[in-house]
Amino acid sequence: MLSSANPMDLRGATTAHIAFNGLGSDFELMLEERGIISVCRLATFVPEAPVDLDFARFPVIQQLIIRSEWLRDAFNELDPTSEAVGIAISSTAPYLSITTVGENGSTEMTYSKDERVLDSFFCSEEQENRYKLGLILKCKYALALSDKTKIRVNQRGFLSFQFMIPTDADVSFVNFLYAPLVHADELG
Repeated sequence: MLSSANPMDLRGATTAHIAFNGLGSDFELMLEERGIISVCRLATFVPEAPVDLDFARFPVIQQLIIRSEWLRDAFNELDPTSEAVGIAISSTAPYLSITTVGENGSTEMTYSKDERVLDSFFCSEEQENRYKLGLILKCKYALALSDKTKIRVNQRGFLSFQFMIPTDADVSFVNFLYAPLVHADELG
């Protein structure tokens, strides 16, 4: 801000100094106003290579529609001390299996192709993948509101949940996409 007495008087002006010395260094912002200096330093990091999240680029090898009440019950039984949840879809019984192993023991829920549980089922290739449990559980609110859930797994092991949520006017869909912790080919 310039002084009204002398337009070139910068004593009341705020000055800013921004510094960034490249990847991995702190981003620094320094403000000075009327002799008071404020400094803000933000730590930065070098990210890993981005994950290709294009689900549609690889073929869907497993797809089913499950009544959400069954999936809610399964999620409520998962051991919260587990780091990962295993999801396996097979062309033979059990058709859907959800497992965790944690400090409190192991949990396994299996589902048949019973029409009271699964509305549709497709499996061209059997595959079991593990996903970070803490991330999977982020969908619990959408799951709680939904009537049915479409579960799809593509050839790379990426998992898609699509929740069908009834509304007053129509039906809404909420989607979640998860990358596997370890792809089935790497399980050894």
